[in-house]
Amino acid sequence: MPRNRQTVGVGLIGSGFMGRCHANAFSAVAGLFDVPVKPVKTILADATVDLAVEGANALGFERATSDWQELVNDEAVDIVAITAPNVFHEPIALGAIAAGNTVYCEKPLSTTVESALKMTLAAEATGVVTSVGFNFLRNPMIKLAREIIGSGEIGKITGFRGRHAENYMASSDAPHSFRTEPAGGGALADIGSHIISIGRFLLGPVTAVFGDCTTIHTSRPIALGTMERRPVEVDDMTLALLKFENGASGSIEANWAATGRTMDLSFEITGTKGAISFTQERMNELHLYSTGGRCSGFTKIESGPEHPPYGQFCPAPGHQLGFNDLKVIEVAELLEAHATGKSCSVDFREALQIQEIVEAIAASSRSGKWLRV
Repeated sequence: MPRNRQTVGVGLIGSGFMGRCHANAFSAVAGLFDVPVKPVKTILADATVDLAVEGANALGFERATSDWQELVNDEAVDIVAITAPNVFHEPIALGAIAAGNTVYCEKPLSTTVESALKMTLAAEATGVVTSVGFNFLRNPMIKLAREIIGSGEIGKITGFRGRHAENYMASSDAPHSFRTEPAGGGALADIGSHIISIGRFLLGPVTAVFGDCTTIHTSRPIALGTMERRPVEVDDMTLALLKFENGASGSIEANWAATGRTMDLSFEITGTKGAISFTQERMNELHLYSTGGRCSGFTKIESGPEHPPYGQFCPAPGHQLGFNDLKVIEVAELLEAHATGKSCSVDFREALQIQEIVEAIAASSRSGKWLRV
């Protein structure tokens, strides 16, 4: 039976790490935000019946299935959350769109620009609400950085230096997964898309790129604990130069083999009157330098209730938000958009433009030339 107007049925596809993040966010959101509709965890789909049942029981879903098509066409499902491997994003999203569902897809939107465009045009043609999981953009400190830039406080922006570096593929014995398949996109698509999304959010469109993609480990085990190895066809590290529409120049690094780094999602933005520095390793802090200030160095700004929506989680400063809180903020926006028909700040169209930059950087690395985006 269809849900009433006060609740929305959620169908989740995938019960791995990101699936659990989605489930947690749908569970927590109504207790923290005054959402217009409350989510009901209706069906969970996974690769096998056993995985689906296990996931549904663990994450609190009413039903389980191994058939995602059954999920997207179920009358009780209003929102389809996709946390399956990247190669499945397109068929699942298109099926959900055809069924008239709101679609909440993890990043990257798809495996190619052509596929992402197909998904975007389908969503826009039918008018369904879409959201893509670039949850780091939900950090109040990232929003504050954008406000500071927009106010002119640090002057004309001249430079952007961004990095997303982690160590989960640092060992050559880390096995292949969907991330190391050519369709997975490598480090550039997997984590590089995050720093690209932040660059666009803070500085605006990227107009040209020059990329250098490097495979550090040329082979990996086909599975955990096996001796058989298979060649690696994707990048472990990518460096790229960027030109922004606003005239600023920049650089990014995407590196999933950065020994010693667990979450170095960071940036520094330079302006004619000051600078901003941030790292996700200290995600509740933003550092600001002003040439007109009394201090010779950066000043630390700590996240607190004056930086919405921090106050939804805690009325006191210094208690800090965490990774999963960013997902709750993302889901709160999703539910508002679902109820009102408004666009999410990171919809399929925005994710498509991020995908265009990813693909241009990879193409530039192959050609050895600057490429327009």
